[in-house]
Amino acid sequence: MPFPGGLWWLLCCRQGFTLLRRDYGEADREADGEAEEEEVSFELRAQGDQGSLEVSLSQPTCSSSGSERSLLVAEEMRSLIVEKGPGPVEDDPDALVKGWLQREVRGSVKTHWIRPRKYWFVLTPDSLDYYSSNEKGARRLGSLVLTSLCSVLWPDKQTYKETGYWSVTVFGRKHCYRLYTEHLNEAVHWVCAVQKVIDSKAPVQTPTQLLMRDVEEHCGSPEVLEQIYRCNPILRYTSSPLYAPLLPFPYGSLDQSAPGPRSYTTLRDEAVKLFNSLQQLELERDPVPLMQGVLQTCLDLPPLVDEIYCQLVKQTTEPPAPGGQGDLHYWQLLTCMSCTFLPSPPVLRFLRFHLDRTESRFPASEMAKYACFIREALGKTKGRECVPSLEEILVLMRRQEMICTVHCPGAPACSVAISSHTTAEEVAQELVSRLGLSQSPNLFALYEQSRRREQPVGSATLLADVLTRFENLAGEEREQDPPCRLCFKHYGFLDTDNVPRDSLEFALLFEQAHEMVLRGYVPTSEETLQTLAALRLQSLNSDFSTHVPFPRLEELFPPHVLHARLPPPRRRPPTKCRGARLRAGLLAGGLWGQALAKQRAERDQRLRGRLREEGASTMAAIVEKWKLLQGMGRPEAMAAYVALVREWPGFGSTLFDVDLRASPVGAGPQRLWLGIGAKAVSLYKPGEPEPLDSFCYGRISSFGASDSSTFRLSVEDRDLLFETSQVDEIAQLLNTYLASAGIRRPPLPQEPATSPPASDPATLPQELCPAAGPWQHRPPVGSFHS
Repeated sequence: MPFPGGLWWLLCCRQGFTLLRRDYGEADREADGEAEEEEVSFELRAQGDQGSLEVSLSQPTCSSSGSERSLLVAEEMRSLIVEKGPGPVEDDPDALVKGWLQREVRGSVKTHWIRPRKYWFVLTPDSLDYYSSNEKGARRLGSLVLTSLCSVLWPDKQTYKETGYWSVTVFGRKHCYRLYTEHLNEAVHWVCAVQKVIDSKAPVQTPTQLLMRDVEEHCGSPEVLEQIYRCNPILRYTSSPLYAPLLPFPYGSLDQSAPGPRSYTTLRDEAVKLFNSLQQLELERDPVPLMQGVLQTCLDLPPLVDEIYCQLVKQTTEPPAPGGQGDLHYWQLLTCMSCTFLPSPPVLRFLRFHLDRTESRFPASEMAKYACFIREALGKTKGRECVPSLEEILVLMRRQEMICTVHCPGAPACSVAISSHTTAEEVAQELVSRLGLSQSPNLFALYEQSRRREQPVGSATLLADVLTRFENLAGEEREQDPPCRLCFKHYGFLDTDNVPRDSLEFALLFEQAHEMVLRGYVPTSEETLQTLAALRLQSLNSDFSTHVPFPRLEELFPPHVLHARLPPPRRRPPTKCRGARLRAGLLAGGLWGQALAKQRAERDQRLRGRLREEGASTMAAIVEKWKLLQGMGRPEAMAAYVALVREWPGFGSTLFDVDLRASPVGAGPQRLWLGIGAKAVSLYKPGEPEPLDSFCYGRISSFGASDSSTFRLSVEDRDLLFETSQVDEIAQLLNTYLASAGIRRPPLPQEPATSPPASDPATLPQELCPAAGPWQHRPPVGSFHS
């Protein structure tokens, strides 16, 4: 049964919304052969339980002139302010707070001979008014209507230091009151009172929100929906600029600066600017940078995510050229948004309805394909740390997957297809299966590797965010710096005795052992380090030859050992006499300063020359040891290398540089190595082979982060506090070992290894075997990385 005519208009089309003799539900009107759109953004605020609506205009019609807009705003403000008679101001029964405040402060410093002008302010449940005085019949000079979108700022010390007054700032729709008082408690009292009035107001709803609710309620009635879209231009595409946001945002800005180098204004202004940016997409030949800028703004200002979704839905609804270049740019940006941000539930329901409507109206079109892709992406998106990279945006515009390159030490790089929702754990599992490591009891993970550091990638981290960071770092680093890359390596060793020598896992073990040596995490003699370098050369180039390429010395031998041979720089004792310090400062700025700079340059040149000499002598010793390895194959050289490194009791542990302090107010911190293994946690003095102390997991009662740079380890009746920048990595690795301890099982005896156990050291020539040190031979129990 069809609805009666009057009920149809009232319930379905929202055509009863009128403001200042202007109807907002009018049908399209023809003018000069073209449809003229009357599009206005306004706000509706519910009052009481009767359902009456108080209307507050937030944006004039784009087709009206400037004088008409001013007249409308003035009439609207007068209609919202309750007229008060000339009775005594102090006897106003609606007054919540009243008192004298300064509206402005003249000058930057408080002075006694210039008295700031005071006004009598009265706070009521609906507005903040100020009068010329508190006497009977005083003239009201202004009024600020308070709604749920108003905001108030607390007094700050900086303003007090500059002016001598505490400030109270109240933001309204069109005005901003900056009030001042000499007393802090009075300023706090006004702020609390104004905020209480703001909190008591009903939430503001815009026409877009009301129409979204109407669409949801009548989604099963196609005729009603078409009438809603036909009679409400605010839901459809527009080529005109937007003068106010589609969703309600607070007036003013409580946080004027977003994280990062970018600076932003108020949310309302940023929403309007973003709509202007969206309209530029239609004509852009390369829209990728502009899309990334819009996404970055949404990441910096999360409240704008819903607004951008609503703007994109609006611009993709009944465009002038469906499927054209400009329309597809909107859909491509909507695709990037769906892979980066998840809207609020009301906006998400409205977006899903828009996708279904597009697929039904334009089946088998590019728009329908984007709608299907977006729907699937919304079911996987959980939030991003970074906006998509330029490469990712290009891939999303084609609705394809990215190709991620993962480097494996000792093996060729692997190419993995990933999406915007692929995690590091998923890629690590795929590589474990692809490389035949499924039967290994050890743990593997992805690592971010750069010139400065190497750190594991969290299992839940999106690889798309990692690639975006790489893209950002590539623009900041110098050309000679190696690019950042992803590596697949061991994360934790639970069993190193049964790793076959001819397996890929042993090659990974060999490469990580070599990285450990180069970073100085294997404290041993220089003779052993030279032997390890010779074994490395034998594994790379086989027997000695003058025609094979020689790696650089820093790729074979720890650089810190060569630097330790150089004499320490001489430090002059500090000058105690004040006159001597003054004379030294004057001389340093003249000819004497140039002579000192010349001396420093000569000293640095001598040190570089000495370093080259030490490097040449070390390389000669390594080559002599390399010649003695004639006939040793690559597998034997790798096994011998790992056997020498395994002799250190800390082999297999992940080492972290930490500063130990026994108590929060103790003596200076002590630099140590914190070794996290599969069975115990050990403390090493850097360069010393024996641990200072070792704690099995049964003795550890608790651990965690005291703050962002302090890790706490509770061992029986004492607490150890470590200062480090790797708090999260230490805690994550401890949790991983504790979780693995419950499911770990020893290898079955009927499963023989395909090659001799890796724990049996390979036979070395007698001339290469260094003298046995005081190391205690312990079974390897952990993993290592830098």
